[in-house]
Amino acid sequence: MLADPSQKYVAFPPVNLTDRQWPGRTLDKVPQWCSSDLRDGNQSLAEPMDNERKRLFFDLLLHCGFKQIEVAFPSASQTDFDFVRGLIADNAIPEDVYIQVLTPSRSDLIERTFESLIDVPRAIVHLYNATSPIFREVVFNQDKAATLELAVRGARQIRQLCERYPQTQWVFEYSPETFCFTELDFSLEVCEAVAAVWEPCAERPMILNLPATVEVSTPNIYADQIEWFCRHFSRRDRVSISVHPHNDRGTGVACAELAMLAGADRVEGCLFGNGERTGNVDLVTLALNFYTQGISPGLDFSDLKHIVETVEQCNQLPVHPRHPYAGELVFTAFSGSHQDAIKKGFAAQKQRNEPRWQVPYLPLDPADVGCSYEAVIRVNSQSGKSGAAWLLEQNHGLQLPRGLQIEFSKAVQNATDSSGKEMGTRDVWHLFRQRYGLVEQPEMQLLSYDIRTNESQLRDFNATVNYQGNTLTLVGRGNGLLSAAVNALQRSFDLMLEIGDYHEHTLGHQSHSRAVAYVSCQRPQGERVYGVGIDNDVSSASLQALFNACAQLLR
Repeated sequence: MLADPSQKYVAFPPVNLTDRQWPGRTLDKVPQWCSSDLRDGNQSLAEPMDNERKRLFFDLLLHCGFKQIEVAFPSASQTDFDFVRGLIADNAIPEDVYIQVLTPSRSDLIERTFESLIDVPRAIVHLYNATSPIFREVVFNQDKAATLELAVRGARQIRQLCERYPQTQWVFEYSPETFCFTELDFSLEVCEAVAAVWEPCAERPMILNLPATVEVSTPNIYADQIEWFCRHFSRRDRVSISVHPHNDRGTGVACAELAMLAGADRVEGCLFGNGERTGNVDLVTLALNFYTQGISPGLDFSDLKHIVETVEQCNQLPVHPRHPYAGELVFTAFSGSHQDAIKKGFAAQKQRNEPRWQVPYLPLDPADVGCSYEAVIRVNSQSGKSGAAWLLEQNHGLQLPRGLQIEFSKAVQNATDSSGKEMGTRDVWHLFRQRYGLVEQPEMQLLSYDIRTNESQLRDFNATVNYQGNTLTLVGRGNGLLSAAVNALQRSFDLMLEIGDYHEHTLGHQSHSRAVAYVSCQRPQGERVYGVGIDNDVSSASLQALFNACAQLLR
C-alpha cells in the first residue's frame, strides 16, 4: 500500500445541495421491491444457474412475495432466452407479477429481447447504456451527444415494439448505467430525452433506475445525487425512481436506505447480496431492517432457514454464518455477559406479557423468521453462568437457582477449557445429570420413606436407601421433612451437615407434572455442594436431591 494514496486516488466530490432534506426524514414506507437474482445475481456465479435451478429460485421469489422479478438477459444467451419462453409457455407468471428483462441499447439485441417476450401478459423492459465519462471515453469512445442518441434510439425502438404487442401490459425502465459517477446534469439530460420518447403516463408506466453501479462515494453523497435528480426531473410525478446499489465499499444497504430518504420509490437487489464483485444490495437485510422498525416490508421471510438453503442450492454459494438476520450465528451469544443479559431479557419479556419486543442483543425476535430459541445461547469457554442455565431451561424446563448456576458454570468452563470446543445441549445435560445425581442409579438412592408427626409435633423420619450397593435404614427426627432427613444422615454417617438453600418447581403446568428440587448442603464453614432430584412426588424429589448432595460430601 502507498504511504500517500492521495497521489493515486482522489476523493469523490460532494454534491452542491446545501438545503438537502433527506437527513431529517424517517423511513416510513417500503419501496417497490425488484429481485435481480436471476439476472444480475446469476451473471456473477462461476457456474450460472441452469433452467431447473432458475425455476426453483423463481418459485422461491414468488413465495417471498416479489411482484417484480428481473428474470433474464434474453439476448445474451440461449439459456436465458429459453428460460423466459418457458415461464410464458408454462403460464408460470402470476397475474400480479411482472417479469423484467434487460437489454443494452443495441437494435439487434432489443429485437431478440422482444422475441423472448411474445405472449407475455406483463413485462418490464429494462434498457441501459453507460453514461459516465470513463465509460464514454475509455470503453465506448463516445462523446455526450452519441451517448444520448444511443439511449434515445433504444427507447424509440422499444416503444415501437411495445405498440406492436398491445395485448401485453408493458412497463419501460431506463438506466443511465454508471449514474453514480456520471455528471448529474448529463444524467438528467439523458433521462429527460428518454422520457420524452416514452411519454410516461398511467397507460405507459416508466421506471428511471439510477444505479450505484460501482460504489465510489459515501452513502450520503449518493443520497444527495438522488435528491438532486428528483428535484430537477421534470416528470417526477409520472415515473418511479429506482435505485440499484452495489456494495463495493460495503455500504450497499446504507446507500439504499439513504436513497429512499432522498426520494427513491423502488429498489433492485438480490437475496443475501449476491452479485458481481462484493455484490448487489442485500434485499433480505433491507426488508428486515424495515421490519425491526415496525414497518411490514411486504415480503415474507418467516422461514428464513428454508430461504437460505434454497438460495445456497441455486447459487452454490454459502450464506455467511454472521450474515445479518440470516446467518447461522447471528442470534447466538457465546459471551457470558451477553448470555446473562439475553436470559434476563427473555424472563422480563415473558413477565411483561405484552407484544413489544425488548430483549438485549436481539433486535429481532428469532421466532419471527422461523428460528428456534435453542440457537440464541450456545456454550463454550467464554460462556458464563447463564449459558448452561439457559440451555437447561429451554430444553428440560429447569430453572436453576443462582447459586447452582454459578456452581455448574464452573464445571462447564472446566470441561470446555479442557476440550477447547463448544459444548452442545446434550453434553451440557449429560454433565449436569452426572454431577448432581440425575442418573439411573445415584450413589445414595432413595428406595422408600415414611414421615410421621409425634406427640411433640416433631417429624419422625424413616427411610430405606441404597448406598454404594448396600441397603441402609436411616432414622431421624426434626421440625420438617428435610430437617428430619438431615438428622438421620448425621446419625448414620457421623456427618455434621446443614442445608444452605432449597428450591423447587414443577416441570410443566398440569396437575400431574413432575417436580424438581434443588438442595445445597455443606459442612459447617465447608464448601457448598448441590444435589438435584426429579420425581412425580415433590417430597421424594426433595429427599433425593438432599441425598445426591450428601453423597458428594461423603466422597
